[in-house]
Amino acid sequence: MIQNPTPYPYVNNLLQMLYERVYAIFGGHIVGMYLDGSLASGDFDQASDIDFMLVTDDEITPDQFTALQAMHAQIAELDPLWGIQLEGSYLPQYAIQRYDPAHSRYPNIERGPDERLKLADHNQTWDTHRFILREQGIALIGPPAHTLIDPVPPDQLRQAMQVILSSWAVKILEHPEQLNSRGYQSYVVLSLCRMLYTLERSAITSKPDAAKWAMETLEERWHPLIVGALEGRLNANGEAASEAIKGTLEFIRYTIDRARQYQIPESS
Repeated sequence: MIQNPTPYPYVNNLLQMLYERVYAIFGGHIVGMYLDGSLASGDFDQASDIDFMLVTDDEITPDQFTALQAMHAQIAELDPLWGIQLEGSYLPQYAIQRYDPAHSRYPNIERGPDERLKLADHNQTWDTHRFILREQGIALIGPPAHTLIDPVPPDQLRQAMQVILSSWAVKILEHPEQLNSRGYQSYVVLSLCRMLYTLERSAITSKPDAAKWAMETLEERWHPLIVGALEGRLNANGEAASEAIKGTLEFIRYTIDRARQYQIPESS
């Protein structure tokens, strides 16, 4: 049994339900279970997801993967409000220690009503999670997370931002219709604030804190866009305004351009 790791009873109940079910699947092969994201940083609110990580002592078998899929579907039915806000991964201990391209594909689930557990590539971008887990992660069971994860150097964090921008952000420029949702448009703006913060500070902070930093640091022309994103994060229903979409596309281009100064030269 886990001991009320957060100030939110409904989150604690959900985490207890999750732990009981993953224990039924893995038993004594669980090394640890951890929280990261906003619950670890102290910025959890009604718009947050519930970020978790389960570490095992060996590879996840096909039968275990199938059982995990069914378990998450069941949790979503039992708790339709918060059960669909779980966002996490299942990794063996050696895979969480550091990024290894030869061992990077593991079970993962994202938040959302139609999401299912799937195998996902935990590539360089996942160094952001390693950093948060190592520096801020809450151990629900098992040893402190920093004992399982190697330090993530500043250049690795910056490289993770470069990879995200060259894939995720570029695809939004190619398919701007993704920004029609006010919730997603706000998410993009605040995520870009976080990326700029990481590029500048070699650290990771929450979306609200990154937005505050951006308002204090970036040119005034971005302030209305960021304020609108903070409002849209908590009022995510409906369509984004055309001016907000246009501003978000400009902010993506600005972030990509600004990130170039942090590119790491290839070794000769």
